[in-house]
Amino acid sequence: MPEEMLTLSQKELTRFEVLEKLIRKEMKQAAAAEILGLSTRQIKRLKQAYKRDGAAALSSKRRGKPSNHQLDKALKRQAIDLIKSHYPDFGPTLACEKLLERHQLKLSKESIRQLMMQAGLWRGKQRKSVTAQPQRQRREALGELVQADGSPHAWFEGRGDYCCLLVIIDDATSKLLGLRFEPTETTQGYFRLFKTYLKASGRPLACYHDKHGIFQVNAKEPGSGEGLTQFGRAMNELGIESISANTPQAKGRVERVNKTLQDRLVKELRLQGISDIDSANVFLPQFIAQFNQKFEAAPRNEMDAHRQTLPDDTTLELIFSEQHTRGISKNLEVRYDNKIYQIQTHTQSYTMRGAKLTVCEDSQSRITLLYKHKQLPYKVLEIPNKLSKVASSKDINCLVDACKPDGRSKGHKPAKDHPWRNYPNPQTQPAQTTTSTAI
Repeated sequence: MPEEMLTLSQKELTRFEVLEKLIRKEMKQAAAAEILGLSTRQIKRLKQAYKRDGAAALSSKRRGKPSNHQLDKALKRQAIDLIKSHYPDFGPTLACEKLLERHQLKLSKESIRQLMMQAGLWRGKQRKSVTAQPQRQRREALGELVQADGSPHAWFEGRGDYCCLLVIIDDATSKLLGLRFEPTETTQGYFRLFKTYLKASGRPLACYHDKHGIFQVNAKEPGSGEGLTQFGRAMNELGIESISANTPQAKGRVERVNKTLQDRLVKELRLQGISDIDSANVFLPQFIAQFNQKFEAAPRNEMDAHRQTLPDDTTLELIFSEQHTRGISKNLEVRYDNKIYQIQTHTQSYTMRGAKLTVCEDSQSRITLLYKHKQLPYKVLEIPNKLSKVASSKDINCLVDACKPDGRSKGHKPAKDHPWRNYPNPQTQPAQTTTSTAI
């Protein structure tokens, strides 16, 4: 009779060794029960079964048989069909959430991952060997430090224009404090985002960002100014410390949330049928509430460090405007953005001639002239000669695209019967000969 191969686990091998000693009377039942973590009655039953059937009595009877807790085949088929038809490019975690939220199908994330891998919809990721970065401990309380960044991406997956998502996240809790879609990453875009955030939450102690030209002056020897960008000047006036990170890894919290948003928010916009910036900005508060409910962490200190004192709306609007210093001419005129602003006054105003004032342009392109912190009335005079427009590297692509719609020239093409087409062409007309009459 051929020998039968018997497979035992480590736990079963331990029982085998203890029962052998028990049968050889090298150990008592009480000691065996203590070693195996069983009662003496269980030890008696195991001993009797071992004497009767040998080591096979210690092997699990379920080994090699399907689990009693495996998923029903019809349920597996239903889950895979839904994923293929609605969520083929979703990750297992997000697909699991949407199956429960939209189809009332409750499965674990690991079950969904295994099903997607079997169906070829997901491939297991291998861990990359990366250089370990020293981890900075989170701040203690909400509002002590916020991180800001812009994330250019195809947020509408070709259904709408390529745009940029501006993000503000709290360092202590990973709570999304503000999101806003803008055509490009600009100073005015950050002003609009921060104005909404400050009115809702208050002023944080500090803001952490990268070294983009929006946040800091990168010229080694700036020709003018006080060494502050428009954003830096606004943060300084609001009493918010502006801090630049040396590397993207240093502000890794906002970088990681950008990657998460590029996965989750893109798919949420698709499911909602949103394909333009205005509709997306209306949807963002709902998305922020759902995101924070799932991902917000508990701070070490329950105190809210946001400062609730804010300037009035008029002052806040001036702070979040682009401010430029200009000189006043003898005629009480100021030049700005290819226009002349003539100050209206009923006095001689000799002290204003040759002085400096501040030109403030808000997000709606409204102009305010400030002289010694007071607003001045003015009249606008157009300059006939159009100057070339100054644009940043973030705006240049949008400006060029606006110049060539449909890839065609914007020049006027005369009609076929236009008189211009009937003018004589010296190159095509025969040369005329002149004769002179001798007198």
